[in-house]
Amino acid sequence: MKIRSVLSLMLVPALAWSVTAHAADVAAQRAELRKMCDEALATLYKSKPEVKAEVSKAPGYGCFSSFGVSFIIGGAGGRGLVHDNVTKKDTYMGMGQATAGVDIGIKDYREVLVFNDKATMTKFVDSGWEFAGSAEASAAVAGKGGTAAKGESIGKKPPIEVYPMTRTGLSAGVAAGGRKYWKDKDLN
Repeated sequence: MKIRSVLSLMLVPALAWSVTAHAADVAAQRAELRKMCDEALATLYKSKPEVKAEVSKAPGYGCFSSFGVSFIIGGAGGRGLVHDNVTKKDTYMGMGQATAGVDIGIKDYREVLVFNDKATMTKFVDSGWEFAGSAEASAAVAGKGGTAAKGESIGKKPPIEVYPMTRTGLSAGVAAGGRKYWKDKDLN
């Protein structure tokens, strides 16, 4: 009986420490994603100042950071957030990508998505989203270099405008593929 009581008393602090450590880790990951988003927006505004007004008027925006490798077929993965400009709430998300085509490279990149209507942003956050197709040539080393990526959009007045930015790496080619976005259940 005493052994059970002693074990229980030892288990309670260990469990409490585990929950606290997890909460601190989640907060740190959220802070890192917020920092990445702020840096991505600053980079975008520096290269395309007119986008700043577009982002501030939009229902919301998303920022994603990803690392990928491709040689004919490729893949990438990353994380990001979607910020609701009305509620000021961030929703943390995951992202994955697969490609196939004449595409060779290794790159660390970011993208900013601008949502032009609330319904599209809500669907993106609640249901996830998929994009397909890509054409790009980029070269950047240690954050210096250039990209010539074709921004993706859908429709005449696109519900989502995508601004890709290569941070480091080399990539060239044309590939068909897609990206998938989903809510990060651990960070929300």
